[in-house]
Amino acid sequence: MRIAIAGCGGMGRVHAGEFAQMPGVELVGVCDIEYHLAEELAAKTGASAFASYEEMMSAVKPDVVSLALPSYLHKEYACRSARLGVHVICEKPIALTAEDAREAMAVCKEHGVELFLGHVVRFFPEYVQIKEAVNAGTLGQMGVVHLKRVGSHPGTVREWYNDEAKSGGVIVDLMIHDIDFALWTLGEPKSVYTLRRTWAGSDYALITLVFHNGAVANLEGYWGDPGSFRTSAEFAGSGGIIRTDSEKSRSVIIRKSAQNAEGQRFAEIPESPSLHSPYYLELEHFITCLREHREPAVTPEDACRALIVANAARESAVTGQAVHFGHDFVREGQQ
Repeated sequence: MRIAIAGCGGMGRVHAGEFAQMPGVELVGVCDIEYHLAEELAAKTGASAFASYEEMMSAVKPDVVSLALPSYLHKEYACRSARLGVHVICEKPIALTAEDAREAMAVCKEHGVELFLGHVVRFFPEYVQIKEAVNAGTLGQMGVVHLKRVGSHPGTVREWYNDEAKSGGVIVDLMIHDIDFALWTLGEPKSVYTLRRTWAGSDYALITLVFHNGAVANLEGYWGDPGSFRTSAEFAGSGGIIRTDSEKSRSVIIRKSAQNAEGQRFAEIPESPSLHSPYYLELEHFITCLREHREPAVTPEDACRALIVANAARESAVTGQAVHFGHDFVREGQQ
């Protein structure tokens, strides 16, 4: 299985590192318009470096392309890859609007290629355990859920994060992880209400999701926190509580500052104490699904659903009003 990677920033480096050690795949090309980043990554992995997507795709003819590009480019390059007959692994979000997400899904389907979406939280072992506990009824009737995800502002490293039209801000870029996990675990949402505040170097949001099964989830996200990247989750039901906290789940905590060529720190990447990183598990899962013609754990419809809820949360923050969902809102045209 021949793999190429478009985008050699923080996530591109993660994908390349995982693919480079994965049996049964060959990392054949990496590209970035900042060519020195592609050269550095190629030197570490043995792949060929390219300055343009077109040149890479023509030269190495991959079976799969992994898109680790800025969010506003996801739809365009998913469609371009599909038209070349190349399967797509795309980092979240699938796009910035539901309309663009549906277009990417349609083009991939039209050209017979698979579209895999990188909602990696589903592959963190502690979150998998929470999902299993909820599914098994261990916690009884679900009541209140708290999910939190905070870290430094990525706009200090990559300017495009500061443009909400390109990143979607903290809600679409960061909190979409917890939105997806809440939907995966608790089912269809009934409404969303958001409080949000942005100021110099900071973007904070508090989202309340009400579900048709009666559960209420409070999601908190913050770009600009002075501490290390961290997450926490708590699910409380009639039969008990299950909690996880990234600060407490590791017996040893090491903070590393990855440097790019200019000496700036890339956005922080969450880690896990398991043998293989969640990113390895995720990418390996996608490759296995492709080989065995299986449906992935994260479907394009799942990614579209999370995006619709994220954008509804942004709308609520602006209007000060809750946004209500229908039972089949992915197909009902909500943006």
